[in-house]
Amino acid sequence: MNNQPRIPDPETRARSVAKMREVCAAFDEQIAVLDQLSAQIEAENQKSPFYLYCQRRKQQRAAAETQVQQQLMVSSD
Repeated sequence: MNNQPRIPDPETRARSVAKMREVCAAFDEQIAVLDQLSAQIEAENQKSPFYLYCQRRKQQRAAAETQVQQQLMVSSD
């Protein structure tokens, strides 16, 4: 019993390669569509009042943290 894999003939390999190229091209197209949809969703989210609120809160927290750190540096001097 020979369980060794055999190399297919050139015609079979050529068909397999062509089919794999088709599959890869189809995946590439779908990835491009998903990238575009993701960009659209991100653009819509950035217009959302909730997103804008969260961004303002993040900036306020960062400013407050910076202020606290500056106060700690001044008080340690």
